[in-house]
Amino acid sequence: MVIVIMGVVGGMVAVFMRNPIEAYLASGRRAGLTDVADTTLRRVSRDLRVALPNSIRTPAAQCIEFIPTKTGGRYRTEELVAGDNTSLDFSTADTAFNLLGSNSALPADQRIAAGDLVVVYNLDVAGATAYANDNTATVSGAPVVAGTPPETSIPISAKKFPLASASNRFHVVPAAEPVVGYACPGDGTLRRYVRNLPYPAPAACPTAAALAASPSLARNVTACSFVAAAVDLQRNALISLSVQITDSAETVSLQSEVHVSSTP
Repeated sequence: MVIVIMGVVGGMVAVFMRNPIEAYLASGRRAGLTDVADTTLRRVSRDLRVALPNSIRTPAAQCIEFIPTKTGGRYRTEELVAGDNTSLDFSTADTAFNLLGSNSALPADQRIAAGDLVVVYNLDVAGATAYANDNTATVSGAPVVAGTPPETSIPISAKKFPLASASNRFHVVPAAEPVVGYACPGDGTLRRYVRNLPYPAPAACPTAAALAASPSLARNVTACSFVAAAVDLQRNALISLSVQITDSAETVSLQSEVHVSSTP
């Protein structure tokens, strides 16, 4: 009799407890999906904010590519002493120039190092696009800081840059990641990939097979979108990002917008 009564009571309790337990598990699953989607968009947004001006391109809605930068600065336009090669000369293939400031004062991950690329006035048009190495030069040795106030001498591979910057600015692209892309190749993942320069504009997003070795930022991705919106302001661009993640028949969709600089 006791066993029968306990069975009846247990069955009744199970009926009343089932819905709260399932609701608790479902809320935890939704929170996990939201966290993955949010973390993914934050990572993409963080990379896009340091993209080289005018380097963002979207071969299709499911992928986005850009040239990342690690730092930048202003170059010297007039030599300290005639013939000392401290200014950046646009009339010939120059081999060195001075950065106004101290390279060693920068955070460790932003310091200019041998192998990095110097980019001047990237417009992403024929003759002035970093994707074709039109306006890039490789840092050929360790930068040297000297003088008061300090300036940094940066040796580069011989390069005649096509255009001077109106504000005397240059950008530095890290040697390890000349081109970075994000794509949803249709295999349920969102992947981050790296390419080398020169890198012609692809006709389509990379396939799942081409990205098999690239790290995955998120799984269970059922849709994603990257849109470079046309804006009236020439100094900035607006990138719209969205990702959709599905698990156990439940879907979480997040959208984000990133303002990036278009001033070379």
